[in-house]
Amino acid sequence: MTELWNWRIDGGEPVEVYPALAEALGRVVMPMAVADPMRLPAYAVVCDVWEAPGLYGTVVDCYGVPESLSELPAIAALARLLGRNCLMRDDTLDAGRHLLVAPDGTIRPVHFDVADTDDGEVLSHHRLCTVADARCRGWSQCHRSRWAPDTVAPALAAA
Repeated sequence: MTELWNWRIDGGEPVEVYPALAEALGRVVMPMAVADPMRLPAYAVVCDVWEAPGLYGTVVDCYGVPESLSELPAIAALARLLGRNCLMRDDTLDAGRHLLVAPDGTIRPVHFDVADTDDGEVLSHHRLCTVADARCRGWSQCHRSRWAPDTVAPALAAA
């Protein structure tokens, strides 16, 4: 178990997110608050779900995800089960650039303004990653990504 996944959801209460996570991952999901490391089943994934300020304020951290699970299909399944857009970090290491995964499985790169606060990162000013935006043209990090500006792909085809 080596993976750590960090996602954001456009709304959703932890009470509805935990069962959806279990179904999306096909694993037992243990909330971090009650997980006893000495008594965890080998197939369990420890997750923490909490509310943060700003856009996409429901934050999901999954710890110790088995390498055999693929992140894109898992987040696409979660978005479908919840009927909500979800975000994951992209491959540029730009804190404001994410991949938006829609309930229909569509994936596209997007940008947010990010502010660090005492309550964690706050996302605001959602915008598409597109060559129509001067910040995404030319030599920007956006073009170094597998998800170039204006990319739109179905989740399972993108995995």
